[in-house]
Amino acid sequence: MSGTNPHPERPSTPEGPAALHLPAGTAARGPYSVDIDPGRAGWTYSALRVLVLGPGETHSFGSGDSEWTVLPLAGACSVRVDGETFELRGRAGVFDGASDFAYVPRDAHAQIASGAGGRFALAGAKCERRLPARYGPAPEVPVETRGSGNRAREVRNFASADAFACDRLIAVEVVTPGGNWSSYPPHKHDEYRPGAESVLEEIYYYEVAGPHGLAYQRITPSRPGGADLLAEVRDGDAVLVPDGWHGPSVAQPGHDLYYLNVMAGPGPEREWKIRFHPEHPEGYA
Repeated sequence: MSGTNPHPERPSTPEGPAALHLPAGTAARGPYSVDIDPGRAGWTYSALRVLVLGPGETHSFGSGDSEWTVLPLAGACSVRVDGETFELRGRAGVFDGASDFAYVPRDAHAQIASGAGGRFALAGAKCERRLPARYGPAPEVPVETRGSGNRAREVRNFASADAFACDRLIAVEVVTPGGNWSSYPPHKHDEYRPGAESVLEEIYYYEVAGPHGLAYQRITPSRPGGADLLAEVRDGDAVLVPDGWHGPSVAQPGHDLYYLNVMAGPGPEREWKIRFHPEHPEGYA
């Protein structure tokens, strides 16, 4: 990843707690049910779009100055970019295991087409390098179990820093069984500490299994005036984490919780380095 600033600035915090929680529908724009770009978030790098296509529909977009992954949330699609077409088998839904995905580089034109229709996440990050367009097979997605007991959850590291090459983008999926906690202990990544903590802007996008499902998300300030949020989140909601100790994410009993984490930042290395809250024992965030 390019970038040489050894002391990048912390990302700024949007005005007021309400700006951090974006209930389903409030971040919709144009063809996207969720459209969070750096300008809307009040930061510099991280972006997320959720695209819903009906049967036989297509969608074209320019990647601009950002790199993107196209990740099926529900359904299958084809992605055409740089003269190549990637056929994504996708999945029935986010609780049905890891999906294959496609990488769209910056300064490209891409087209997404779906014969049967579906819902597709575009996780993005403003970047400098133009890497080649690629296909990410589902069987090659590293899947791990973090924590144990009521802190156990499944993490799908499809575009983590050590699993798939991007310039700045880091993206993973987490599935938390109903009644469990994840993103725990509370942790942060809003200061540059070489080898110990990186600066990353983060987006959480949630889906909840079953009707009337909900979850709770906490962000605790790490500095005066920093991000502070306790939100009830539901299917299709998003939360912005510009700074602060984030976690836990608490799943309602009987309703499994899914979230997509999209991260990017200004550091000289593409890495996920976190610091645990000093008042909580260290464990798996």
